[in-house]
Amino acid sequence: MSEPKTPTPTPAGDTYKGWVFKWTNYIKGYQRRWFVLSNGLLSYYRTQAEMGHTCRGTINLATATITVDDACNFVISNGGAQTYHLKASCEVERQRWITALELAKAKAARMQAEEEGIYKVEDLSTCNDLISKHGSALQRSLSELDSLRLTGEAGDKIRQVTERATLFRITSNAMINACRDFLSLAQANSKRWQKALQAEREQRVRLEETLEQLAKQHNHLERAFRGASQANATADNKNAAGPGKGEASDEDDENEFFDAMEEAPEFITVPADPQFHKRSSSNISGFNSEMCPDDQSLNEEPLAMNQESPSQELVPLKKRRTRIPDKPNYSLNLWSIMKNCIGKELSKIPMPVNFNEPISMLQRLTEDLEYHELLDKAAKCQSSLEQMCYVAAFSVSSYSTTVYRTGKPFNPLLGETYELDRRRESGYRSLCEQVSHHPPAAAHHVISDRGWTLRQEITVASKFRGKYLSIMPLGTIHAIFEKGDHHYTWKKVTTTVHNIIVGKLWIDQSGEIDVVNHTTGDRCHLKFAPYSYFSRDVARKVTGVVMDKDGKAHYVLSGTWDEKMEFSRVMQSSRGGENGAEGKQKTVYQTLKAREVWRRNPLPEGAETMYYFTNLALTLNEPEEGVGPTDSRRRPDQRLMEDGRWEEANAEKQRLEEKQRSARREREREAASAPHDNYQAQWFDRCEDRITGEQIHLYKGGYWETKDRGTWEESPKIF
Repeated sequence: MSEPKTPTPTPAGDTYKGWVFKWTNYIKGYQRRWFVLSNGLLSYYRTQAEMGHTCRGTINLATATITVDDACNFVISNGGAQTYHLKASCEVERQRWITALELAKAKAARMQAEEEGIYKVEDLSTCNDLISKHGSALQRSLSELDSLRLTGEAGDKIRQVTERATLFRITSNAMINACRDFLSLAQANSKRWQKALQAEREQRVRLEETLEQLAKQHNHLERAFRGASQANATADNKNAAGPGKGEASDEDDENEFFDAMEEAPEFITVPADPQFHKRSSSNISGFNSEMCPDDQSLNEEPLAMNQESPSQELVPLKKRRTRIPDKPNYSLNLWSIMKNCIGKELSKIPMPVNFNEPISMLQRLTEDLEYHELLDKAAKCQSSLEQMCYVAAFSVSSYSTTVYRTGKPFNPLLGETYELDRRRESGYRSLCEQVSHHPPAAAHHVISDRGWTLRQEITVASKFRGKYLSIMPLGTIHAIFEKGDHHYTWKKVTTTVHNIIVGKLWIDQSGEIDVVNHTTGDRCHLKFAPYSYFSRDVARKVTGVVMDKDGKAHYVLSGTWDEKMEFSRVMQSSRGGENGAEGKQKTVYQTLKAREVWRRNPLPEGAETMYYFTNLALTLNEPEEGVGPTDSRRRPDQRLMEDGRWEEANAEKQRLEEKQRSARREREREAASAPHDNYQAQWFDRCEDRITGEQIHLYKGGYWETKDRGTWEESPKIF
């Protein structure tokens, strides 16, 4: 069957409607859409039936530019995030649309000027100046007349006064008439303005309700799909070391992030009987033998430099920067960008830098090392159970930098790297590389001279849910300690950004994770409580219990992910207390006095104008000599944003993204017969993790040696 003929656009009063082909993407190309031009606004829908409920986009013509490409193509742009590339079926139809658009644009601009009262205000201002001028002259003439005696000049002065009084009267009448006209205009249009404002408010409410409904429907579909997939999984897959409890936890309950009711704690802690304190002080029952040497003084001085390299102490440490340029005060309408992005991956939404912070996701991942000293202390512990407390505290500490950080890091380009060499200051070297683009994945490897190695590969899944944004890090974090060969793994919890459309943005962390020592079988179950309006408990609360392989509790951890964590030694446990939500009795732990294991560092002065960066974050994008050509510090759009040149940064960001897409298309052409992308990471090899069974990227070595030689010829030119 032949395609039905496209109907000619038809005017209806101030409204112009018709089918126009709109460019969508490189896969679908131009798609037919129903466009409606009304009241200076150009809106489009997929079908005519959508006009009553689902608008796909709108441009205000008062500030838009209209350009013609060729006989059938034309472009409409508002100079910001909205640009429509349109194509009419023929040149005549295109000219009809151009004429209608130009007329509507002129009328919209004129109405905007009239609504602002430009013309009437100018008339009133002119009349006011004239009244002031003539009034002053009249006052001077009257004063002169009063000082004169009635002589031959009296008649002339009287005539002068009369003339000026006449001018004053004429000007006053003109101003009165102008005021009367303005009042009539205001009275005639006030009801229309009020009606238009009310209509806008009602439309906004309907849009918010539609967003919430769509988000819920999308969530139900995902849950149904996930349920069907889980039904087909085998019991072995369920028991295997896979995604942890904290992964994508916000998807388990659609109401979890909407002021959920307060959840009862899983256990209760009470002070231990005094006899346990006496026994512990007299070194009975082996309690002190399980403490690490520095256990009695957690606030120890910073660890000394590597004793094997004393010559390093002779070289002064590099002074790091403590400020970056202040964040410009640029405003941008988030709604205009996000309203069509429900259910989409955040990494696939073209975002201007206005929503970013001037660091990449690789640098953001490196910020996990903000409290690396927790791993330094863990490496010194004699007891694996207390070592678990430090590792668990480290897993919590990485979230403390997010509490005020509502900006989105730059998505790394494929092959982008980031190094952080703090071997002389802190004993470690860190390297990240973007090893995959779809899905986006970054591999991270850290080696410390103080007896530990940290590695992770994180894929970020993110969904826009209408009122909030869910960010679900997928992947496993590994910490390996040389002493005892203790190997720990854990995952990250879900981050939620609230008030995406209306209100002040704020961030919450929620979910459950298990920190597991695969060498000894020790385990720490941590629970990040979601924010609840009804809760009487402290906000951002984190609780956890450290257990050995037999399930016996040894330590209880408590605190908040944005402030501090404490741990208490469990001396005795029993069933009792109030019943839980399912009628089960809670566990009661008798503990010794809690001691602080971690506390957040204060933010630098003026952090609110520097994207709320920590002292470490302020140094991450500081230029350094000798880093690789693919290092995030060399990324031009990120550097332009940090310097406050956001318009240039947006243009550069688009250039880099298009260059990356071109490189991907080229790889696909070269490997058309291959089932997968043939891309190979530069510094990491893909393999199977022997602990989790996951496909991961492991550091294969060679980066630091290449840096020492300065031979970067094999590095790709991604910028």
